[in-house]
Formats: sequence, C-alpha cells, structure tokens
Amino acid sequence: MIKKSYISVFLLAMGFTACDQEPVFNVEGEISGADGKTLFVEHSSMNGVLKVDSVKLGDKGDFSFSVSRPEAPDFYRLRIDDRVINFVVDSTETVNVKSDYGTFSSDYEITGSESNKKIKELSLLLADLQNKVNKLNNSGLPAGIARDSVFRMIDRYKNTVKSEYIYKEPDKSYAYFALFQQLNGFMIFDPFASKEDVKCFAAVATSLNNKYPHADRSRNLYNMVIKGMKNTRTPQSKPLEIPKEMITETSIIDIPLKDINGETKHLTDYKGKVVLIDFTAYATPESGTRTLALRELYKKYSEQGLVIYQVSLDTDEHFWKTACDNLPWVCVRDPYGVYSTYVKVYGVTALPTAFLVNRDNELVLRLDEKTNLEDEIKKLL
Repeated sequence: MIKKSYISVFLLAMGFTACDQEPVFNVEGEISGADGKTLFVEHSSMNGVLKVDSVKLGDKGDFSFSVSRPEAPDFYRLRIDDRVINFVVDSTETVNVKSDYGTFSSDYEITGSESNKKIKELSLLLADLQNKVNKLNNSGLPAGIARDSVFRMIDRYKNTVKSEYIYKEPDKSYAYFALFQQLNGFMIFDPFASKEDVKCFAAVATSLNNKYPHADRSRNLYNMVIKGMKNTRTPQSKPLEIPKEMITETSIIDIPLKDINGETKHLTDYKGKVVLIDFTAYATPESGTRTLALRELYKKYSEQGLVIYQVSLDTDEHFWKTACDNLPWVCVRDPYGVYSTYVKVYGVTALPTAFLVNRDNELVLRLDEKTNLEDEIKKLL
C-alpha cells in the first residue's frame, strides 16, 4: 500500500509538471555568411510586427529559438537587417530554416510544414512582381502607359494566386497569407473595393471559421468580409468633378476627407500655408521610420506655416485610427484605398508618395528619393 501511494504521488506530480509546461514551437537552422549579424524572430500580428527574440550569430550561423505556441495558426518571420523570411506555425512543432546572408530572403530552405513551402513560393512570386513594377516605373514610359501595364501585371498575378493558392485550398494557412500580400504598400486583394476580392476573402473566412471559430484572425477575416460586402454593394465613388474656375484659382484638386473624429478636412482650407501632402499607409513597414522623420520636420517648421496633410490608404479603419491617434498634423483616410479617385488624380503608384504645395495653393513639387525635403520646405516658407 505504501509503495502504491508513493507511486501514485509520483505520477500525480509528473502530471502536474507536464500540465504546467507551456507548449512551444521551435525555430532553428543555419544562416551562413552572417557572422556578427543579429537575427530576429518576430510575430506578424494583426496589430503590427512584434519582436519575440533575437540572437547574435556566430561564424557557424546556427540558431535556435523556442517560442510560445499560438492556439491557432499564426504568422512569424525571421529578419536580418531589412531582409525577411515569413513562416507560419500551424501543424508543426519545429520549423527549420537554412539560408545565406547574401540571399537570405530569396534563396532559402524551409522544412516542417507544407504551408511554409507555399508561403515561400508566394513571397518569391511577389518579389518578382515588385521587381517588374519597379523596372516599369523607371522605364521612362509615359505615366499613363506605365500605369496601365502595372495594372495588367497585377491582374495576371491575382488570377494566378487565386487559382493556385486561394481557391485551391482555402483552409490552408498560406491561402490566408496570400490575401494580405502588399505591392508598394497597397493590398493586392482589397475586399473593401472589389467584389471579386470579397469572394476570395469569403472563401478563406468560411474555411478558417470552421476550423478555428474563436481565433482572432477568424473573427477579423469574417468582419472584413461583411464590411466588404456592404462597401461593394454601394456604387463606387464617381469621378471627381471640380469646376474649372476652382482649379484655376487653387491650382490643386481639393481632397475633402474625414479625420479620426469624423470631421471633413479640405486640402484647400490651408491656403496661406506650405502644405506637405503625404499619401501613406500606416500598416507598411516603413511607416514608423517615416512618422519619426515627419515629426522632426513638423516640430521645426509648423510655427512658420508648415501643414502636413496626410492621406491614409489603410484598409483597416480601426488600425488607422489607432496609428494616427496622437499625431499632431492633419490625418485623414480614404476608404477606397488604391481605387480612390485621388490616387488616380494625383498619380500615386507607390507608398509613400508626397507633394509640396506653396502658400498660394499651387502644387509645386512631387517628391522623390533624391529630394532634400527639408531644403524644399525652407524655400517655400
């Protein structure tokens, strides 16, 4: 009896110990040619990218992370500098990655999940599309011809992704990943502006909701489908019609959009000021760095007459409101995103895109990478 009691207590204790251990998944592998570099593992959450852990790589480049396992499939990434490898944690306990620093994002091996092989395929397809778009934009072709060519390439890309990755197996994690790919900061599939894109989101939402009805991603996807169905039932915005005399008077086309408080802010209200028009999306990776740079400029020159009129093309309204809640300048959002009339009128093909307006409401400069923004602002002030 005594022996049995000891055995029972021992087994019970072992049971409690096992229950107390938090389930984890492992990310391990080898990155050659990265001696001294810091490798990050990050969580690609619905609220942005969050750092989970990091390690400084040695001459062998081997690494190993143990991370708390999510209750439902979730997305993570490995990052060195600005180079990224995306992966999902779904059915596997261990993700193994082998790569070289020089080709970190483009030529790597990933094992442990079929979904991660598909995510790699999607990432490479998108990188190829981005390269083609960049070449076309720098080709010197007239803007209208280049833009039409870009749209045709995007349509071909979407048709491939829909047939091979979304509709083929909508219950897979990589189908969800495909929905949220971005080109130049724009969502390629936009459920708030396209009925066909709503169908893609609905297919994945239905499958995901059946498997993981209580997961945050399932609920968020379902809500996006409902909102998208409402948006696409209503007529899209008509082409913007501005009286000729108004265009002559202001030399810019007005942008009347609502800020986070629901108040309509007109671009033309700031005549007498120097205005930086900034088309952006807060969900893009570059947004944080850009916001810090704009804060410095605004702090220096706002009292001298600088106004920043920032137009968000984010598809997630709640995320936009959270992101710009404490910004000191004018923050408005265009709910039509990439399909917006203002995007077409101002010829926005990448994010961020910015313009400068002088005190007479005249559009004087479209900014590019070579522009010294502060110098140009000081000239106009």
